[in-house]
Amino acid sequence: MEYASFLALRGQSWTDFETRLQSARQRPRGVSYGDLEGLAVGYRQILHDHALASARYPGTGAARRLGRLAVEATRFLYREHRESGSTWVRFWTRSFPEAFRQNLGHTLAAIFLFSVAALFGFSLAVTQVSLGASLLGPKAVRDLENGQLWTESLVHSVPPSLSSSAIARNNVGVALAGWAAGALAGIGALYILFLNGFLLGALFGVTLHYSLAGGLLEFVSAHGPLEITLILVTSAAGLRMGRALVEATDRRRRDVLRIAGRDSLRILLGCLPWFIPLGLVEGYLSPSPLVAPALKGAVGISLLALFWMTAWNPFLSKEQP
Repeated sequence: MEYASFLALRGQSWTDFETRLQSARQRPRGVSYGDLEGLAVGYRQILHDHALASARYPGTGAARRLGRLAVEATRFLYREHRESGSTWVRFWTRSFPEAFRQNLGHTLAAIFLFSVAALFGFSLAVTQVSLGASLLGPKAVRDLENGQLWTESLVHSVPPSLSSSAIARNNVGVALAGWAAGALAGIGALYILFLNGFLLGALFGVTLHYSLAGGLLEFVSAHGPLEITLILVTSAAGLRMGRALVEATDRRRRDVLRIAGRDSLRILLGCLPWFIPLGLVEGYLSPSPLVAPALKGAVGISLLALFWMTAWNPFLSKEQP
């Protein structure tokens, strides 16, 4: 699609969304649930268009405008119009866990698909080492041949403060892509799952060939469990939206999409804050040779357990008002 055609096709919808968003920001107390649902659907399309514009038309006015709209909408929707601390507490103790539980089937499906892709990538890299090594690049392969992981250079090449910020942005981008891509009948979310699973399996297959799989496992042990889980959970939320688009039920499609979109957005908002501590761990702790492997593993397990406790909330009861 040409840039001019892209603007002609989507430009009016961006203007409409910006108008609704500005109105909601000016009168937050007057925003109804219907308005929120409409903003959530429009927000999803803005994220999709932003990903497309960034990939095909980087640096253009449309890409910058969509980026600004995505940031402003994220800030507004993430607040969920919380005017008191009790609403904030309710989101983390009830709204997010309820949405997470409702989507557990899709999360399990995402885990299965990711595992299959990882196993395929691992098997392919073990049997075809040159193919797996091509995913790393020449410098990383030279490091492996010299008995070193490419991750060891992270300690000296980039300050942890900068790498943490870049890591957090990248992880958020992957999570948003998996979530927003669910609008494409779930196909985009499946792509994110298969791609990340395949790459992870292939990396371990290549490092195993050079007897460095243990070092890679040590590197990812602090941040990997939570990072993978967040990608799986957000992609699973995208799968639910994709399923709502194509599944035939006895209810109106508009109602099905509204419920799926509401829960999907809650899951995304419940996952996004976790990328901040995750980026700090991956930037400071994971590449550090001064931290014992056992401590890295303990941090990884603790972060994962804390997330699952928050997402599942064992104290949540159906009878709770």
